[in-house]
Amino acid sequence: MKAQIITLLAAGLLISIRTTAQTATPDKYASGKITYEGMRQIDRSQMRTVINGQEVRPGSAGAPDAPEGMPEVMSFTQKLVFSGTMAKEERDRPQNMMMRRNREGDGSGNAGGPPRNMRMTPPFEQQTYLDLGNRKRIDVLTVKKDSTSQTTYRSENPMPTASDWQASDKTKKIAGFTCHKATATRRKQTYTIWYTTDLPFTYSPVSDLTPPTGVVLQIESDNESYKASSISTEAIAASAVQPPADAKSITSEEMEQMRRKSMADFRQRMMSSMPGTGRN
Repeated sequence: MKAQIITLLAAGLLISIRTTAQTATPDKYASGKITYEGMRQIDRSQMRTVINGQEVRPGSAGAPDAPEGMPEVMSFTQKLVFSGTMAKEERDRPQNMMMRRNREGDGSGNAGGPPRNMRMTPPFEQQTYLDLGNRKRIDVLTVKKDSTSQTTYRSENPMPTASDWQASDKTKKIAGFTCHKATATRRKQTYTIWYTTDLPFTYSPVSDLTPPTGVVLQIESDNESYKASSISTEAIAASAVQPPADAKSITSEEMEQMRRKSMADFRQRMMSSMPGTGRN
């Protein structure tokens, strides 16, 4: 009788171990990519134009119209690359700024031709990493001092959550996942949001529209939109989604000040190097 009891206990223990092992099996979405297709209306009030070395704002005296052919809407792709509890955002948004220069005449009264539009690359790069386990955003700023030297900084902040979040019982499929509808307010605008709770973390391609739980797969408003076009499961190296180990920790306020100063210095150097300004 005792032998039978021991045998039954052993069998029960073996079943328990197998069940635990099955439960501990890594989720199939432990690593992969979410690809979003985005569109945004261009806010011309935020554009900066340089004419003969002088920066002018739209609507000011002497400010030209938008360059011919400039689109009203900007399209872009944004990806979330994730592995385990870490992730990284990748964007293809243009990081260049537009410069408009009038061509000089030949000295005989002939005009120098139509203005020429040029794009200049800012002297810094920004990247965003996410600690999905602790719900933190890690912003990384790399400032280029010259062609051979640069300094990298990082700042950490809690992952924000959307304000005025209102969930509903409406659902639809996006990229093969069942999504729930919600609305939220951002910058005094109402957004319609579709999110799924079938992925093992919380995320939104627009940080201010992060849900209490779940992954946002579609965002719609009057002037911008995001929609997940694909969600793939693939092996992503953990090192690919880790922020640089040598980055210097600073506050988000210090990072913003550094970014603004770097951009102001860049504009000054750009204007000083333009022919015809008397500064080169």
